[in-house]
Amino acid sequence: MKLALILNVIDPKIGGVMIMGDRGTGKSTTIRAIADLLPEIEVVSDDLFNSHVSDYDLMSDFTKQKVVDSSPVSTEFIKVPMVDLPLGATEDRLCGTIDIEKALNEGIKTFEPGLLAKANRGILYVDEVNLLDDHLVDILLDSAASGWNTVEREGISVRHPARFVLVGSGNPEEGELRPQLLDRFGMHAEIRTVKDPSLRVQIVEQRTQFDQDPYSCLEKFHGQQQDLKNRILLAQKKLSSIGIDYDLKVKISQICGLLDVDGLRGDIVTNRAAKAFAAYQDRDEVDVMDVKQVIILCLRHRLRKDPLDTIDSGTKVNQIVNDILS
Repeated sequence: MKLALILNVIDPKIGGVMIMGDRGTGKSTTIRAIADLLPEIEVVSDDLFNSHVSDYDLMSDFTKQKVVDSSPVSTEFIKVPMVDLPLGATEDRLCGTIDIEKALNEGIKTFEPGLLAKANRGILYVDEVNLLDDHLVDILLDSAASGWNTVEREGISVRHPARFVLVGSGNPEEGELRPQLLDRFGMHAEIRTVKDPSLRVQIVEQRTQFDQDPYSCLEKFHGQQQDLKNRILLAQKKLSSIGIDYDLKVKISQICGLLDVDGLRGDIVTNRAAKAFAAYQDRDEVDVMDVKQVIILCLRHRLRKDPLDTIDSGTKVNQIVNDILS
């Protein structure tokens, strides 16, 4: 789970993480904690969409117009947005809608941004994603895939960037996800309750210490947190220069073919994740061990479900991987 989140922070184009597991295993806690590892980002000050000051693909129309007009653009640094999508959210709240207050008071049609606008260049987290309404899921997936949100409402037409790391969590007891939705998540992590008594005691003690004195707990791990932050920053810078051998690419695609994975998303995500992992390990070239570390996370949820199959999908992937990458 932690590895999948870190790799998505290094390369957001991996496509997000779906985390399924037992209740009370720290899924939400871990996801919310990842925001603290992210460096601050530079945004245009008076922009509603966290626009980038120089990357044209991450600019709203408002900022693009300023650049075209050669108007001065002021910027500020903010923490990477971490936006929660509640289960009861409406389509208007997600996509944005007309600003009723301005329309009534000033007679002006203006756009009021939604959660997709707030999440641009950040993380969008959906807890209990398997309980989310289907039409909201479709909107979410379209935005996550295209990187843009288009709103056509009451005579207003707005298109703005919506580049975010989509992170979902859920409990399999509450129902399975549609295969189309599962396939859109780059990686999939399964969490089980810890069985080892000494490890459970360690978790309980750490939790108790945190409840009693959160600040000293944060201080205690500050050094490790900073080291991890620096490591992620270095990996982000190194990512574009990481190479992957052609023969290794062929083997990844061979594994996807043998596992009967539909489409090519599995191949693409595995290649991206292996590069991100190599960058995280401070290497210049992807090797077999990098692929082995990430491939189960990338393919487990893409296998066709067979009700009569007694083998776990992760074990099935592992068997094929060991045969091909031995």
